[in-house]
Amino acid sequence: MKQALKFLFIFVSVIISAQDLKYSDQEIQKKLDSIKVEGNTLFSYEKASWQAGDLMAKNKKINGNTGIYLTYKVSDTTKTVFLNKDQTSILAEYSFKNNQTKTSKEILVQRELNETEKKLKNIRATIIPQLSNPQYGITVPQGYNLNLVIIPFNENYKVYLIPGTSQSGIIPFGNDYLFISDSKGDIISNQKFHSRLIPTMTSMENGGTVTMSTHSHLRTTPFISATDICTFKLYAPLTKLDEFSVYSPALGIYMKYNYKKDTIEKGEKL
Repeated sequence: MKQALKFLFIFVSVIISAQDLKYSDQEIQKKLDSIKVEGNTLFSYEKASWQAGDLMAKNKKINGNTGIYLTYKVSDTTKTVFLNKDQTSILAEYSFKNNQTKTSKEILVQRELNETEKKLKNIRATIIPQLSNPQYGITVPQGYNLNLVIIPFNENYKVYLIPGTSQSGIIPFGNDYLFISDSKGDIISNQKFHSRLIPTMTSMENGGTVTMSTHSHLRTTPFISATDICTFKLYAPLTKLDEFSVYSPALGIYMKYNYKKDTIEKGEKL
């Protein structure tokens, strides 16, 4: 019986190994190109939210009177709007074109929500209570927060949760989630990219600087993730890092992303 179990284990291991080698170089590159596009889209949403939040905080007339914010795209422009506390009107609107750090438009006249904003507000309100379901295993370690990003996806929505921190010298990889909801905001699928938070230090205690960062993925997440790219693009400009890498146990390769070049390089199989 032990011999049979041993043979079964070896047989299953061979099958898994064979499955790991199924991607051709062309298929891997196509997948990486798609992930990079998604990462840049996610970054454009979160970068606009960051910048708009900073601008709103400096405005004494509206700071303290706002409630939730919503971020969405209109053509090549990413908009972030801040609602009043009872969520019945917009107090501030900031627009950014092509990921520029300066606003292309700033509107501080109170107005009603448009149809896109009404839909996003309702989707957000429907999704958030579902996230407390223990089956999703969502955690928020002390010193960190989770930012909600809602992106239209065909007739559905992609809902990302990505970590953020105000701590200096840290890039908060990991503890990131993707939910797909239907058009009403009901969750129909979910994915967790990393098993835990991976706080990556960007400086050393002796005063030295870190010039390269790497972390490993779960076998169920064989590729570098859009959340990895987004998080790095947000925090890397505050550090000396230009690139980071991910090791994929499933594929047996490293994938290196450079945010200044916006490229993903695939290493040879180990």
